[in-house]
Amino acid sequence: MPTPVKHIFLLLFCTFLFFAAFAELRLPAIIADNMVLQQKSTITLWGWANAGENIAVTAGWNKTPVITTADSSGKWMVQVKTIKAGGPYNILFAASNTIEVRNVLLGEVWIASGQSNMEFFMNKVSAGYTGVLNYAEEIQAANYPMIRMIDVPNKVADEPQHDFTGQWKMCSPQTADTFSAVAYYFAKAIHTATGYPIGIINATWGGTPAESWTRKEILENDSSFVVILNRYKKQCEEYPVACEKYKQELDKWKADTAKSKGAAPREPVGPRYSKSPYKLYNGMIAPVIPYTIKGAIWYQGEDNAPRAAQYRRLFPAMIENWRNDFNNEEMPFYFVQISPHRSQNPEIRDAQLYTLRTVPHTGMAVTTDNGDSLNIHPRNKKLVGERLSLWALKNDYGKKDIVVSGPLYKSMKAEGNKIRIRFDYADGLEAKDGELKEFTIAGEDENFVPAKASIDGNTILVWSDAVQRPVAVRFAWRNVPFPNLYNKANLPASPFRTDNWKLTTEGKN
Repeated sequence: MPTPVKHIFLLLFCTFLFFAAFAELRLPAIIADNMVLQQKSTITLWGWANAGENIAVTAGWNKTPVITTADSSGKWMVQVKTIKAGGPYNILFAASNTIEVRNVLLGEVWIASGQSNMEFFMNKVSAGYTGVLNYAEEIQAANYPMIRMIDVPNKVADEPQHDFTGQWKMCSPQTADTFSAVAYYFAKAIHTATGYPIGIINATWGGTPAESWTRKEILENDSSFVVILNRYKKQCEEYPVACEKYKQELDKWKADTAKSKGAAPREPVGPRYSKSPYKLYNGMIAPVIPYTIKGAIWYQGEDNAPRAAQYRRLFPAMIENWRNDFNNEEMPFYFVQISPHRSQNPEIRDAQLYTLRTVPHTGMAVTTDNGDSLNIHPRNKKLVGERLSLWALKNDYGKKDIVVSGPLYKSMKAEGNKIRIRFDYADGLEAKDGELKEFTIAGEDENFVPAKASIDGNTILVWSDAVQRPVAVRFAWRNVPFPNLYNKANLPASPFRTDNWKLTTEGKN
């Protein structure tokens, strides 16, 4: 039966209203009340309006409006110069309608990303997310209105997204409970030392690999990463059959009343899987671009540990990807070396040290003294955030007297039956609680044995009576090491190896 004419007109009218409302001036979630904008910079502001419409943007620190015109799709973008840190300011966006964004601060903007250890909240919310040490007291003391954070919701997306749902939160005892703990302590340290407002964009998701946070084109254009895409494509093709099998196994597992029935069957990989390559970049990083940021802090690697040798290339590729997309090839990128845990092999820490040594404008917080063999979420996030802040305070905020790291392996030299190790950041080497531990040594047979080690000035001598012609040394080369080498800044030495022999994770892609 034909649709009545009046129904057709009603449908057309509703459609017109929908598109008219959509075409009104609007802003992305990240450009909103309480936001922090990068000081002393040229920032990007953007949004949507009617195609061809003029938009005037007037910032409170600069009364002269910046005017632009929306393109044929309705997208518009302006560049606005910012002054030194301060505020609050308002920003007026005017077109066919107006939007006033209030309580804007100029300061320092950082993106915090990675997996669960960066996502980990200040408060206890579950058996796995147990909160930071003394979380009740820490949250009650978190009264820093010039520290603001916005959370990007977890989202898997096939194509790059242009927006998300979220809002800027001012740090207070009422809001800090769900702040990223590492990001909070990082921001607090920077704010306390500089007085600057700090904005944190929190884009994190537990249990995710680096390829999930990397743009698809980066993976497609590198032959060593194509295997990741091919594996995922095959998993998606097999998903319908695997899903049906999973449901049957899950029903059987639930029906089993035995007390020791074992772990539940694992859900198969599918198109909406959180570990999917490139899809978290699409859903959680792309919508933040081109917001102007100072730099990035990163806590991830646990999920790539079984493919640690590949991570030596993948992690630097991801960093370069972000720098290109945020239009800052020298963007500071500071990351956390993975803490000791029974599931984390030494090769992932080695891959991170390799990244530090080969990628400019990076920094690494060593956390060998903050591990837990049974808990992959160490609760002392204050130590982690503050160690990340050391790199920023020295490199980006002029605090030149700060020591940013514990001893980092620099070079070796064989001296008879001993090997002398030299380090960066070696001023005041110290063995805590007795003799140096966790050193091993090997000859040309590549067989490492426990070694003795002693401090000689700013170097370490390593030897073993079982190896008369040593050629290589490794330090803290275990899943759960207990090293005790520090410098006078009370910062621990990074695990290292002096050799370039084949790793156990090579070929695992």
